[in-house]
Amino acid sequence: MYYHSQQQQRVKRRARGGGRSRDSSDGFRVYVSGEQQEQQRRYDSDSEQKVTPCTDFDMAYFHSYAHIGIHQEMIKDRIRTETYRDAIMQHHNCIEGKVVMDVGCGTGILSIFCAQAGAKRVYAVDASDIAIQANEVVKANNLSDKIIVLHGRVEDVDIDEEVDVIISEWMGYMLLYESMLGSVITARDRWLKRGGLILPSHAALYMAPVTHPDRYSESIDFWHNVYGIDMSAMLPLAKQCAFEEPSVETISGENVLTWPHMVKHVDCYTIQIHELESVTTRFQFKSMMRAPLHGFAFWFDVEFSGSGTQPTNGHVTGLLSCSSNSLPLDGSQRKKKMNPNDALVLSTAPEEPPTHWQQTLIYFYDPIEVEQDQLIEGSVTLSQSKENRRFMNIHLEYTSGGRSFVKESVMR
Repeated sequence: MYYHSQQQQRVKRRARGGGRSRDSSDGFRVYVSGEQQEQQRRYDSDSEQKVTPCTDFDMAYFHSYAHIGIHQEMIKDRIRTETYRDAIMQHHNCIEGKVVMDVGCGTGILSIFCAQAGAKRVYAVDASDIAIQANEVVKANNLSDKIIVLHGRVEDVDIDEEVDVIISEWMGYMLLYESMLGSVITARDRWLKRGGLILPSHAALYMAPVTHPDRYSESIDFWHNVYGIDMSAMLPLAKQCAFEEPSVETISGENVLTWPHMVKHVDCYTIQIHELESVTTRFQFKSMMRAPLHGFAFWFDVEFSGSGTQPTNGHVTGLLSCSSNSLPLDGSQRKKKMNPNDALVLSTAPEEPPTHWQQTLIYFYDPIEVEQDQLIEGSVTLSQSKENRRFMNIHLEYTSGGRSFVKESVMR
């Protein structure tokens, strides 16, 4: 299932964040106290983070998440859903008796997991109309006394207390596509208590050069001989249609030519919104084999750590006071080391079992033959589109074998 040819795939990113919160008649709104109003005024005047206006692009994005099929696909991704559940249960000592905010709650499944872990109260925030169904799910599970569903963008809703924990499944393709992390940052700066917990706590985006002859043959070589007819004249158009835009698909570790390069590390306690506007990194790879180089693959890991630092109203505080307990790990809880300490990690790497995120590939129009130990170097810049901040512009420069290339593409 290739990204460039599947319009429905474009709806599949993590859009839950939405219009204004409704008034009190629909049961979703939580009123703000005078003290909270004063705190918000201070936030608005002092914070470097400016509230992002809700555009028509945002509304279309939120509307896409009202479709049940998107949520069904995400929930059926067992690696994704079970890892979140396991992380919540491992950190139950930080959640039990505490106040939680679920940013982009969707159907409310993570909010319910938090309630099952003993949360005193959960604010489940979603801009999409799926919030209406989430509220019904909460009622059906007799959790209305614990889970309060807020229908609106986290940038717009009001609550009358700070929270101990923020949980969110904010990751888009290539980690940063969709720009939902900005909503998590806004929630953190507005409501997270000093010493509070964010799940996931860290993330890392990786890239590596790949070879994928089967994909190239399927899309391009087909035109050399079509029922005995030379249709090579179709090749330029075929390459443009197949490789102009990023492709979301599943590859294996065998497709990867080198060790990966970390494009961006995200500390959810300290990252600021302006850091997401543009990310640039230089890379240098050494091919481990002789093979045709067809492009670069991108994937990410997220870590659910119980320790770190966080800013409160722009100031970095000390170590978090809560840490996960040592529950036994099942098959979905793969321990890795993104940080020196062991932590639960959700990985979308090619060598791991596939998730609905798969991997994102930037293909060249023509492959480059590389020898073993040949250098592949250059830079990549990922930036929010000026047309629509939820789109991602990708500027890739690379050199190999004395030849230099530039590839521009947009993930939309």
